[in-house]
Amino acid sequence: MKQFVQYTILTAAILCSLSSRAQTQQDSIIQLYGVVMTADSLDAIASASVIVEDKLRGTFTNAHGVFSIVVLKGDKIRFSVVGFKDKIITIPDNLEGNQYSVIQLMVTDTAYLPATILRPRPTKAQFERDFVNTYVPADDIEIARQNNSEAVRRALIAALPADGREAVSAQMRANAQKYTYQGQVPPQNIFNPLAWAEFIQAWKRGDFKRK
Repeated sequence: MKQFVQYTILTAAILCSLSSRAQTQQDSIIQLYGVVMTADSLDAIASASVIVEDKLRGTFTNAHGVFSIVVLKGDKIRFSVVGFKDKIITIPDNLEGNQYSVIQLMVTDTAYLPATILRPRPTKAQFERDFVNTYVPADDIEIARQNNSEAVRRALIAALPADGREAVSAQMRANAQKYTYQGQVPPQNIFNPLAWAEFIQAWKRGDFKRK
């Protein structure tokens, strides 16, 4: 019986706490509404943003500059629109009631653009000179054509270092040639007709010209 009474008292206390907290949260809910206008001519501003700071929610004004949104006491509300300075207001914590109306005036944000220099129309001779001397960068097809030319490929082959597989293959061929002619004089390519034919073809291709 004693445990039942204790359980009943604890349950009643929890319900009272939750009810009090819910009542407190309900009392802090405010219906914010109003109109956004220009400060100089009092014209309504349509599609102005009304954002609750750090809450990731908001609304927009209608065609007459009117808006309405639910906020909490202490929230910071940002009014922003292109061409005007942002304005931030704070909902009072000691506000009585659950409604709050504002008439927000927006001040024009002046933007200074860089100076524009107007010059007279060039003559035909000046236009032809500038047109001829204008640099036009190569497109992808032209770059591919240049990279596939024989001279560029030959230069790339000469300058490109060998990878691991090519280096090992060259070392194996050198070792094989060394072991083949171990203890004897290796043959000279000056008496090899195939080597002479390859030398003549390389000479005709221009492989020995200075790049």
